[in-house]
Amino acid sequence: MNDKDRDKRNGIMVSEVVKEYALQRGFEVYENMRMSKVEMNEAALTSVARMAMALSDGDKAFEMVKQMKILGINPRLRSYGPALSTYCNNGEIDKAFDVEKHMLEHGVYPEEPELEALLRVSIRGGKSDRVYYVLHKLRSSVRKVSTTTADLIVDWFKSKIALKVGKRKWDNGLIMKAMQNNGGGWHGTGWLGKGKWQVLQTSVRKDGMCKCCGVQLATIDLDPVETENFAKSVASIAISNEKNSNFQTFQKWLDYYGPFEAVIDAANVGLYSQGKFMPSKINAVVNELRQKLPSKKFPLIVLHHRRIKGDKRDVPINKALVDRWNNANVLYATPTGSNDDWYWLYAAIKFKCLLVSNDEMRDHLFQLLGNDFFPKWKERHQVRFGFSDAGLEFYMPPPCSVVIQESEEGHWHIPIEAELNDEAERRWLCITRAKLDMVSGDSSTTSKGI
Repeated sequence: MNDKDRDKRNGIMVSEVVKEYALQRGFEVYENMRMSKVEMNEAALTSVARMAMALSDGDKAFEMVKQMKILGINPRLRSYGPALSTYCNNGEIDKAFDVEKHMLEHGVYPEEPELEALLRVSIRGGKSDRVYYVLHKLRSSVRKVSTTTADLIVDWFKSKIALKVGKRKWDNGLIMKAMQNNGGGWHGTGWLGKGKWQVLQTSVRKDGMCKCCGVQLATIDLDPVETENFAKSVASIAISNEKNSNFQTFQKWLDYYGPFEAVIDAANVGLYSQGKFMPSKINAVVNELRQKLPSKKFPLIVLHHRRIKGDKRDVPINKALVDRWNNANVLYATPTGSNDDWYWLYAAIKFKCLLVSNDEMRDHLFQLLGNDFFPKWKERHQVRFGFSDAGLEFYMPPPCSVVIQESEEGHWHIPIEAELNDEAERRWLCITRAKLDMVSGDSSTTSKGI
């Protein structure tokens, strides 16, 4: 070893000693605060957990979360991160899943980074039952996976352990019944089949059929009970946030003038691209959409009243449009202090109809709705749009649910996250047992990585 390498090694060793000393001093400060009964919050205890993570001490990091509950503090997702990350990095599979169990018991739900960590440690440990469990967690909460997670999934299915797992015989009737009870698209009864997996990248045809294996992917929508519960949830949140009885007035208006086959988020349409509100764009969407609706009737137009009052309304062409919509009883102007998002969303849910909007619906208001119904509903009912030199174009809901799907033969289709409007461009993983005859003519398929 030359002098330069020796100095570098010594420098690293000194750095590690200094780091460990600093962390130990941090723990001493924490212990002194605890003994002195100094009040600590979630942020402080999470910081201690991160110090434990730096020392690869998962037990200490997890203890900080448990201390939060003892102190009456509600842990957050970030509170669990140090313990979960440490256990996963250390290969302590059972302890990692104990953290996830604790999260769920206390109303904290893992997101893709946490599930990816659990998937990685499960694959490294060769725990096929754990891998199966995490794939279904990804299906229910993430739906479309990142390219990083997709690469990890490919690694699993190409592993020797994955080749060996699965039942050779099963009751088709029970599998189909499980799929029906689950709403379609998965059965959740465990790995099916034996033999080498074939992993290909592909896409889905306009009719919802996989271009690679020819399987028809499922369309999963809310059932009537879920729809009613979702509508009640939105109404409850809206009423609690609205002044006076504005939202109840809207509900009565819908009962009188409804039903509608489509709802337009008119502010989103009118402000499209330029940021300047243009009623003419709303009119273009209304006219084109009517031609696609079975009844050819006007859709419901929801717009904040400030958009149709004052100078803008006095422009003759704008006034004529507003008057036309009012005369047809299809324009609802939300009052001052109201958030029109709740209005158009509730109407679209109530009437089980299409919603025209490019709003991604990701802000804090929509986060109040959770992941139980909202992503599934949004996928099946939102219509996006675009204006170009060629004219107006609608991007209708995808022909199948863009969510991880498990077939009755035990095969998998996994959509990969991407920024796009046209679902025909989305890449999927088609994962089948190699003995399945492939029926694809899709020249873009490949068995290589993502």
